Amino acid sequence: MSQFWRLDGPVQTLILSAEQERLPQVIYWGPPLPASEDCAALAAAHAMDITGGMLDTNPELSICPEASQSFPGQPGLICRDVQGRVLRPNFRFAQELTQDISLCLTYADKDLGLTYEAHFELTASSNMLTCWSCLEATQPLILNWLAAPVFPAPQLSDTMMSFSGRWIGEFQPNSIPWRPGIHKRESRTGRSGHEHFPGLILPEVGARNTTGRAYGFHYGWSGGHQMIAEELPDGRRQIQFGHACDSHNGLAQSFETAKLYAVFSDKGLNGCGTAFQRHLREHILTFPKASLPRPVHYNCWEAIYFDHDLGSLKDIATRAKKLGAERFVLDDGWFGRRDDDSSSLGDWQIDPRKYPNGLDPLVDHVTSLGMQFGLWVEPEMVNPDSNLFRAHPDWILGPKDQLLGRQQMVLDLARMEVITYLYDCVSTLLETYNISYLKWDHNRILPLFDVAQTEGIYALLARLRAAFPHVEIESCASGGGRIDFGVLQQCQRVWLSDSNDALERSHIQHGAALFLPSLVTGSHVGPRRCHTSGRVFDMRYRAWVAAQRHMGFEMDPRELEAQEAQVLTEVTQWYKDNRDWLATADILRLDTADPSVLGEMQLAVDGSRFVVFSNQLDSAQQILPRPLCLTELDPEARYMLRLRNRDEASNLSRGAPLLKSQDLQASGAWLMTHGLHLPYAMPGSIWVVEGRKL
Repeated sequence: MSQFWRLDGPVQTLILSAEQERLPQVIYWGPPLPASEDCAALAAAHAMDITGGMLDTNPELSICPEASQSFPGQPGLICRDVQGRVLRPNFRFAQELTQDISLCLTYADKDLGLTYEAHFELTASSNMLTCWSCLEATQPLILNWLAAPVFPAPQLSDTMMSFSGRWIGEFQPNSIPWRPGIHKRESRTGRSGHEHFPGLILPEVGARNTTGRAYGFHYGWSGGHQMIAEELPDGRRQIQFGHACDSHNGLAQSFETAKLYAVFSDKGLNGCGTAFQRHLREHILTFPKASLPRPVHYNCWEAIYFDHDLGSLKDIATRAKKLGAERFVLDDGWFGRRDDDSSSLGDWQIDPRKYPNGLDPLVDHVTSLGMQFGLWVEPEMVNPDSNLFRAHPDWILGPKDQLLGRQQMVLDLARMEVITYLYDCVSTLLETYNISYLKWDHNRILPLFDVAQTEGIYALLARLRAAFPHVEIESCASGGGRIDFGVLQQCQRVWLSDSNDALERSHIQHGAALFLPSLVTGSHVGPRRCHTSGRVFDMRYRAWVAAQRHMGFEMDPRELEAQEAQVLTEVTQWYKDNRDWLATADILRLDTADPSVLGEMQLAVDGSRFVVFSNQLDSAQQILPRPLCLTELDPEARYMLRLRNRDEASNLSRGAPLLKSQDLQASGAWLMTHGLHLPYAMPGSIWVVEGRKL
């Protein structure tokens, strides 16, 4: 008996095939196939030969590879019974539920009392496959590993692109060659993590940002993940994603993976990036008022740190408003007796020493300026030096003698009384003050990772959002330590990094663009001398880097010279003038012939306009700039291009390239093939080219 299932979208087809009611395998995933394609013939053609040193039948690389089928690689399920005996299920077909864009397949092992479900959904508008697995048991068991539905990796890929990082250095791409055996990557810190972003891109040979075929994956989970990329002895390859191994603490009977988002692209890495951007924007994010433009953000952290003074804060807010800010966020230091990071986490009451009349005087001043008021919180954490810890030392996650992180510990969100306490604290603030924004921080890794902890924070955020739907929440975890599509079901912004170094930000933003759209990605203009790197950048560079995403400021506006304030005000106004169409634009990474140039293009959803950012990271190896080719334009259409900041040309640009003095009209074909000749650029500067379709 043969079974086939097929999901079709505008740019991809997925076909599953099963024999003898066993678990199915993916026999095709790639460009669209004709509707008339014979799935039975494809399944027969998918079969491989047998040779010496092999079994008489090749074990199938199914959506949940089974050890009971003599599968030679990593199984998709590892579990034990209450006595610790390894269970090796032999699943057989039970039922299917199919719709046009979704598929649910159920399999059972009646002898072991296990039921396995695999879910697939294809969203045509974003070109996204969303998949997850469920396991039900009639008796409690110990789950070590459950993979989301397993995909084959392409044979024409010679490398895999993953993303590692650290504090102030997130989203660093790593190119890892395929080789026999397992490449395993696991985040065991209890959050998605700076170290291992839960994403993977598999480019086929020759693929670049703008051309070629690539396959992308993202595991939407905030509690730590495991990824396995394995090449079997017979040459087949598999990709598995799931919760970090042994994430489930104790016995249970019901388990479910997070959503695995998978995409095929025939437009290079950008095809993966735009699919992830669109799917997050259109199908996951929910804003309090989606029709309102994204407000320009001001955060006071790098202006005052813990030194809160009402008069100074009012002055800063007034200056920020004059520069163009529309939201003011009061960061750490307003609660308990919080004069540094060693105390008071957990005591979410206003510090009467700093705010004898509460936050009302500051909130009233900010809102009288026409700005929203936002507040920093870190509810999941507690300091040993706090009233909460002294009252409830039993609320701590992990052992009593654990190592501290940033002089703090973690509250156990598997306990309902903890969630209730935190909800009451935060809701009291939101009920008392006119707060429209929360910066929700998470400044240490967990002493142990547990699915219940992540489910607890999801539940707390969901409860707060239901009660206060007007409040926007930002996910921050020492910067980019908790960024994934799981937490973004409850949040509307991410703090990409604690680095406000514009050069470092450029790299971080460029890597994150393969998964995140601009409207959710916070990017701030930092101090003249960056507090995390010590480097000094011109205001024009700092401002244009921030304007490429959800723009904000995080410096002391009192330090600005008149010329700096003028530049920042002008760039901020440019952001405001363009943010409506930029909010739904695709971020496209450009292929550059010069490694000293980082090129990006943001293209309106209707293709009518775009902006190009040519970021001169360092001195070029050659004397003059190489042409910069654009992408995704209509080759038959004509476009008008203008160098937005041509007046910023340095005195070393002595020639007369056309864009330096006048606008350019050219076809999309020419712009994508020949490219733009831009004026000479100094390191630490950006050319901004605006384009419109004629």
